[in-house]
Amino acid sequence: MTTPLAVLDLVPISSGSTAADAVRDSIDLAQHAERWGYTRYWFAEHHLNPGVAGTSPVVLLAMTAAHTSSIRLGSAALQMGHRTALSAVEEFGLLDAVHPGRFDLGLGRSAGRPPAAAAKQASAVPDVTRTAPRRPDGLVIPAPFNPEAMLRSPRFAMQKALLQQPGAQPQDYGELVGDVLAFLSGTYRSVDGERAHVVPGEGASLEVWILGSSGGESAKVAGRNGLRFAANYHVAPAGVLDAVEGYRAAFTPSAEVNRPYVSVSADVVVADDEATARELAAGYGLWVRSIRTAEGAIPFPTPDEVRRHTWSESDRALVADRLATQFVGTAGQVADGLERLRDATSADELVITTITHRHRDRLRSYELLAEEWGRR
Repeated sequence: MTTPLAVLDLVPISSGSTAADAVRDSIDLAQHAERWGYTRYWFAEHHLNPGVAGTSPVVLLAMTAAHTSSIRLGSAALQMGHRTALSAVEEFGLLDAVHPGRFDLGLGRSAGRPPAAAAKQASAVPDVTRTAPRRPDGLVIPAPFNPEAMLRSPRFAMQKALLQQPGAQPQDYGELVGDVLAFLSGTYRSVDGERAHVVPGEGASLEVWILGSSGGESAKVAGRNGLRFAANYHVAPAGVLDAVEGYRAAFTPSAEVNRPYVSVSADVVVADDEATARELAAGYGLWVRSIRTAEGAIPFPTPDEVRRHTWSESDRALVADRLATQFVGTAGQVADGLERLRDATSADELVITTITHRHRDRLRSYELLAEEWGRR
């Protein structure tokens, strides 16, 4: 049986276009993805990025559900560092009340952590000693990216401050996920023994997913609770094997999921020939650079705009891991690479994210991949 393919959409804004254009294009892509056999369509959550319109997965999901009929829709992921379990369950409960049985509640830890956990993280030394990429079964696993400079930037601190109420502290992630599950099952009790019933939300027919980039807290929380887990090869390729291994090691069966269930994401650009695909993918490196310098994702550039950029050695080093792990080429070449990713991670599903400057090129990429994948 062919491994299912899903879509992850950041709702990218191309240079010269608007947020309204990006939203219309994303809804159009979701409609096409449904016809082409993609099993899910997920929206990411990002803030203060001039080139990304995906600020609210819930709003985007409501609009997309109204224009599609069968494809599953979800968040990849809600940034729970500045949310409560109650708000997540209420919002997705509303979606499920109108479009029952179609939604995936994807939860991400994001940057928010309780003070004790944040201090522990700050004192840890990132594992950046490995410099040569590994290639298990031909899959590139690059050296880890060190996000320290990005996380310490004033812009990152501003974003964190703007997303939280003054004086608010994020909840322990494991406890937060536990509260989400308790609200959905109707078993929640406060520390004082008070019961809370979330309407709509309690009993909603949602699939709960945890997204993670390493074998740390997110993978363990997903495993311990018997939830589905999505590993982010497209964001943090160095940690994908550790992430899926950590999840599987922690897995305990639940009523909803009786065995480990893993989805793995990948950055992809497909065209009719390799040269065209590489031209369409040319903006990716400059776009990643804007994110990792904490400037905020720029509007996705044209190949000509990229060629006018003067690259420094530090720029190239900053994006090297992401460029090395992007799948670019013909449908056959990309499908071969995705099979290596699937086999190396034993993934049950693959989530494809594609960004090109022109919407029609993005549509064509997903169409070509679906056709090729369906033949395998």
